[in-house]
Amino acid sequence: MRRFPVTGMAVALTTISVVVTVVAAGMSPEVALSGGLSASPTPATTPLPPPSSGGDITIAAVGDMNPSGNTSSTSASGKNAAAIAAGLADGTLNNFFALGDFQYDKGTCAALTSYWAQLWGAVVPRTYWTTGPNHDVEPGTNDDVDRFMDGECPGASAVSATNQLAGGGFVDALDFYSFDLGNWHVAVLPTGAWRYDTTKANAITAQLDADLAAAGAAGKHLAAAYHDPYFTGVTSGHGPETSLKPWIDILWKHRVTLTLSASQHNYERTCPVDNLGQCAADGMTAFQASTGGIGLRTFSSSPGYVVRHFDDTWGYLVLTLKADGAFSWEFKPVSGGMQTDSGSRPA
Repeated sequence: MRRFPVTGMAVALTTISVVVTVVAAGMSPEVALSGGLSASPTPATTPLPPPSSGGDITIAAVGDMNPSGNTSSTSASGKNAAAIAAGLADGTLNNFFALGDFQYDKGTCAALTSYWAQLWGAVVPRTYWTTGPNHDVEPGTNDDVDRFMDGECPGASAVSATNQLAGGGFVDALDFYSFDLGNWHVAVLPTGAWRYDTTKANAITAQLDADLAAAGAAGKHLAAAYHDPYFTGVTSGHGPETSLKPWIDILWKHRVTLTLSASQHNYERTCPVDNLGQCAADGMTAFQASTGGIGLRTFSSSPGYVVRHFDDTWGYLVLTLKADGAFSWEFKPVSGGMQTDSGSRPA
């Protein structure tokens, strides 16, 4: 594996065998590459903020964001975008985790710049992202979200936090990557790989295993983010994405304690759960937050491991990741039934 060493947070773009680190805010964003080369993110980026006091990190997370043709600031999508942007601006949020399905129905450059970016564009430089199949990525017909996040779409030059970590480099929509955020290590998994490239998906399984083993050995607390949920109830649109089982087995093997997903157009939180769907004290607390602004879906069933869910409220999830491995959460409603969810899990 080639290594591009600098100080600060680490990111592993394991599909292309790269490890990159970024400097703390206030330092030069230049990334030192192997062989004495250097590269800088494009001028459209802004330096990533350092961890807050005590090493805690506070993030917002949501997926399934903008309806077709929507640019209304008073829509659920507009309200979510404004609230998250405000939190990033005033320092109450460090970063935004975008959990896929950005712009309905397709994430083309034209649609992303004309609609999604009109509401959500301000959050891009602080956004770590993953994609969902179909709406975000469908090889050969719909493959622009990764270009947009790299600042390559005409009229949208901002570069996402993910791409800044890569030294301003390109990250494919079906790439697996991981990075350190304070004392946490986050694995970002492209669920579309199971639909479009199973050879790549199986390779990611081995990469994920090695990545989490290394992070755990370094004393990091482990989390994962992906679009299609494995731990979820059934709606008219989706049920559990069972193809992810090899990845879920690896997450359980390394005792990942927190996962984030989307896709369902509603909200769920599980008990700490193992890879067999049983509540376990050392399992994963799985959040499914797909209330970014698209039409909501009603649950038709819910498994026993789900301890809180609702399907009538748009909003976003806020998570505070503690340096000792504890975390707390709060769902922030912006429209609809205005339901909430909050709590904490100790280290």
